[in-house]
Amino acid sequence: MSIDWNSVRTHIDGEWDETIIPTLSDYIKIPNQSPHYDSEWATNGLIEDAFKVLIDWLKKQPVKGMTFELLEEPGRTPFLFIEIEGSTATANTLFMYGHMDKQPPLYPWSEGLDPYTPVYRDGKLYGRGGADDGYAICAAITSIVALQKHNIPHARTVVTIEACEESGSFDLPHYINKCKGRIGDVDLVVCLDSGSMNYDQLWLTGSLRGVAGGVLTVQVLDESMHSGIAGGVVPDAFRIIRHLLDRIEDSATGEFKVAEAFIPIPDEIPKTMAAFHELDFVGTFALSKGVKPAPGDNVTLALNNFWRPCLTVVGADLPHPTKAGNVIAAKKSVKLSIRTPPGIDAKEVSIVVGRILEADPPQGAKVTYEAEAAASGWSAPILQDWLRTAVNEGSEFYFNKPFALTGLGGSIPFMGMLGEMYPKAQFVVTGVLGPQSNAHGPNEFLHVPFGKGVTNCVARIVAAHYVNQLSQQ
Repeated sequence: MSIDWNSVRTHIDGEWDETIIPTLSDYIKIPNQSPHYDSEWATNGLIEDAFKVLIDWLKKQPVKGMTFELLEEPGRTPFLFIEIEGSTATANTLFMYGHMDKQPPLYPWSEGLDPYTPVYRDGKLYGRGGADDGYAICAAITSIVALQKHNIPHARTVVTIEACEESGSFDLPHYINKCKGRIGDVDLVVCLDSGSMNYDQLWLTGSLRGVAGGVLTVQVLDESMHSGIAGGVVPDAFRIIRHLLDRIEDSATGEFKVAEAFIPIPDEIPKTMAAFHELDFVGTFALSKGVKPAPGDNVTLALNNFWRPCLTVVGADLPHPTKAGNVIAAKKSVKLSIRTPPGIDAKEVSIVVGRILEADPPQGAKVTYEAEAAASGWSAPILQDWLRTAVNEGSEFYFNKPFALTGLGGSIPFMGMLGEMYPKAQFVVTGVLGPQSNAHGPNEFLHVPFGKGVTNCVARIVAAHYVNQLSQQ
């Protein structure tokens, strides 16, 4: 059957302009922060409000054979489960994933921009959550509708949208296990929560780092004291924190020092990174003027980001400088984020880090490390020929460039879980988070032309998946 992919493209691009951008604009207006950042998430109705915007859009889509259910349970975040019948019966299911919860606003944003005020400018839709990851449901469903409208067959498809990914996906295992029978046997997973190194071609994510965070607290006094009266006698808790952090990181170079957090990088990984030689990789980061990145070429830096551990202090309970008095605080805390390579047990790293930090407290200070939920990294299986061909044809057709492979320094805990649940499945992990899109930070934007391209490529992959299934029967 000859397929008119130009007509498919016209439909998808038009749907973005006519319904997806307005829908995501309404979704951006709702401050539905992930539960970890909103203690009132279960009662303020914001998650429900955001889901309503997305589901109202979903109801208007002419999807043949679609049923959906918003699963809700006391004490758990809602979970949207969508089933779409295949054009004909096939043995396996295509599984698509996204999330709709958001990171905190992180002010200030640039003049004229706000996390909850959508602004569409120069092909970019600014606002919190549009790119990470509100667009996912729209891209998934639109790819199916485009195929159906052009009589292009597809296999049975399940789309899931969770509401606590930014908090570690703590409810996802429950819902996936609950729905496992309804999901069926999965042979292809499409995750739409990743990103790209440029906006010129489709990028697939072949690996994800894990995360092992926690809160380090040092107590030196029973009550805070005047810094002049006590200084020179009482140790400063922050100095002890610095001393303790030097146990796990070289503060001069940033090199992580915990041996259990390292793994040999597979020999084939650097060989897949030829596209990085053509990138302004460092330029994708918002370095302040004069700041130099870590040493090394693009591939070295990318391997640091994708396959080596690192430590970041992401929070502290210090007073704001404008409100800080001359006081030695009784105790101080810092929140740590430790990124771990694929193949490393992040929980084990967390245990080892806690043991190192709490051992032999300097000057007898009270030191505690409260580990948060850890999630291990993941690496994708090698693409089968049919899938590699489909991915490449989609990228060549829409972007006039072949697809490229990358890693991701961040985490998507769900991928490791799915990899264990469906060990024979193929994975397409992609997304719209490209250079300067700044997910989690100020001025987050969705690059709309690239979003259209990703959706077109997903449609191509879905169509090829059906053909491959038939060939297996």
